[in-house]
Amino acid sequence: MAYELLVNGSRYEIDAPAGMPLAAALRDRLHLTGTKIGCGSGDCGACTVILDGRAVCSCLVPVCRAAGCAIETIEGVGAGEQLHRLQQSFVDTGALQCGFCTPGMIMAGLALLRRNARPTEQDVVDALAGNICRCTGYRKIIEAVVTAAKPSEVRR
Repeated sequence: MAYELLVNGSRYEIDAPAGMPLAAALRDRLHLTGTKIGCGSGDCGACTVILDGRAVCSCLVPVCRAAGCAIETIEGVGAGEQLHRLQQSFVDTGALQCGFCTPGMIMAGLALLRRNARPTEQDVVDALAGNICRCTGYRKIIEAVVTAAKPSEVRR
């Protein structure tokens, strides 16, 4: 079946089974491989995208439900070579190691910053609760999101 997806501001028509997970459609049909598929059951957060303003695990959203919604992936964050302040904050604070969880963490953090421009550390912990990282121990990731909320501290 054909579905129209609005991804990172561009419209795409894809042919996919109705129950295909959005994560698979993004990766396999649109070749947007920044969205990672970890567990496939919504437990790890590696596939987090922003769907109509909310951070969601795209492995749990069937492509038929995503049709007509505004979808934002990690490829839509930043402007070309210019990193978004949250992405730059991840670099500056050393919040990335293997990088597998990073796109999902950034998308969950970005959704938080859009609804709460000055989150507390606890707000960040709560917003990232559905995202698992096996490398960093979370301290640097939390620091990156809190720091990104203070743009003057991120700029070089």
